[in-house]
Amino acid sequence: MNKTYDLFLNGKLKIIQPSDGYRAATDPVFLAASIQANSGQTVLDIGSGVGVASLCLGARIKGLSLNGIELQHKYASMSEANAIENSMNLNVINANLEDLPSEFRQKSFDHVMTNPPFFIPNTLSEPIFKEKSTANIETIDLSDWIYLSLKRLKSGGSFSIIHLTERLPEILYSLSKSCGKICVLPMTARRSRPAKRVIVQGIKGSKVSMKLLEPFIVHDGQVHTGDKNDYSEMANDILRKGHPLVL
Repeated sequence: MNKTYDLFLNGKLKIIQPSDGYRAATDPVFLAASIQANSGQTVLDIGSGVGVASLCLGARIKGLSLNGIELQHKYASMSEANAIENSMNLNVINANLEDLPSEFRQKSFDHVMTNPPFFIPNTLSEPIFKEKSTANIETIDLSDWIYLSLKRLKSGGSFSIIHLTERLPEILYSLSKSCGKICVLPMTARRSRPAKRVIVQGIKGSKVSMKLLEPFIVHDGQVHTGDKNDYSEMANDILRKGHPLVL
C-alpha cells in the first residue's frame, strides 16, 4: 500500500496516511478544535481513521487519555504509528462499532467525537460507489451510529459530530433523545454560500435548549484565486495554529 507523509497544524503533526482512498483533510481538524476538554479527561474518537482528530486534540490539550475505534485494520495501525511519530499516547481498537469487545463495552468517556462516513450506498451510482473506499461508505445507519456512540459517553459528557448539512435533521432527532445544550455550527466554504458541513455538539443528560450558531466561514473572498492561502483568519488559526473552535 502506498503512503504519504502529510503535515498538519503547520507542521506540528506528521501524519502517515494512504495515498488512495479516504484521506484526512480539514474535517477532523475542525472537529478536534470543537472539543472543550480538560487535562486528565478521557476522549473517544469513533471511526478514528489514521488518528488526525485525536492527535490534533492531544497537541492542543496535554494530559488527555486518547482512544479510538476504527473498523479497518490498516487505518488503526497507521494511527498507532502516527501517535508514536508525534510522541503521543493513542489507544485504538480495531473493531466494529456494532460488535465491540466486551471489556470495551464497560467503558465510558468524558467526550466522544466522530467524523462518520458520509456516503449512503444506495444513493451512489455504480462507478462512483466503486471509487469510494470503505472509509467513505456508510455501513451503519447514522441514527444507529449516534445511538451506539452515545452509549460510550458519560452523563454530562459531550458528543460532537461533523457531517453533511443534509443529514442535520437525522442528527438532531437522534441526539434529542438523550442530549441537550445542542449547538449547531453551519460551515460554509465562502460567505453567501450554502453551508455544506455542520458541527453538532450536545451534552448527555442536559435539558438546556438548542443553539443555532452564526456560520463559520472557511475561506475569504467569493472565489479561489490562485494557490495562495485564502483561509479566513479563524480557520487559519485552527488549521495552522491549533486554536480551539468555541461553540
